[in-house]
Amino acid sequence: MKVLIIEDEKKTALLLREIIESNSERLVVNVLDSIEEAVPYLIKNQMKIDLIFMDIQLADGISFEIFKQVQVQIPVVFCTAYDSYMLKAFKNSGLDYILKPFRDEEIEMAFAKLNQLKDKYANATLKSDLISKTLADNGPKQSTFLVRYRQKMFAMNTSDIAFLFIENNNVFVFNFNSEKYLISKTLEQFMEADSYNDFFRINRKMILNRKAVKEIEPYFMRKVVVHLKVNSPEKAIVSRLKVTPFLKWIEMRH
Repeated sequence: MKVLIIEDEKKTALLLREIIESNSERLVVNVLDSIEEAVPYLIKNQMKIDLIFMDIQLADGISFEIFKQVQVQIPVVFCTAYDSYMLKAFKNSGLDYILKPFRDEEIEMAFAKLNQLKDKYANATLKSDLISKTLADNGPKQSTFLVRYRQKMFAMNTSDIAFLFIENNNVFVFNFNSEKYLISKTLEQFMEADSYNDFFRINRKMILNRKAVKEIEPYFMRKVVVHLKVNSPEKAIVSRLKVTPFLKWIEMRH
């Protein structure tokens, strides 16, 4: 079994590696300590990995940022000193949630849980959607959001939203008529509620609906620019690290 460790505390990473490799059938293929390292590594290598052990607070930010840039398709064991991220962890391919300082037995239990899932889904590829079916909240899907125009509020269907855009520290939604409305959600909160994977955050300021994409063309510095079916305040440029997952998302059957 091939395991990836994403942990910025060297002593913790070393201890974790020793516990994992105490079983000769397990191998730690790499130890990464930042979001900046993890994103390109996972884009290139994640299909060669069976399990990830991941800290939540890394040197350059919260590790959930990785999931916004890469569609992680393998289970993750979160190891952290904080218990406040548990629900979010299980919504992001979480197999287990272990609090630091951890014990050897807790690491072994995570492997046992993975083996149980592999046995249960022996005839299926172990993807994150199978993990979420077992562990995540199976509540109703959110299909509308409250938006504001002047002094009035109303519910807008997600299917009517072409894109979201940050302007002057406010988040606005634009429909397919290029009409602009204020929404009281952050881009992160909106993406967390996107249960159907219809939207993709292409950069720090913008989220696109798949149906709003008209054409894609290369841009400088290995980025791409997306031509939309509606007018937008500025060019829809996909940041360099998100180009590969964005193109895979576009190709997904929907």
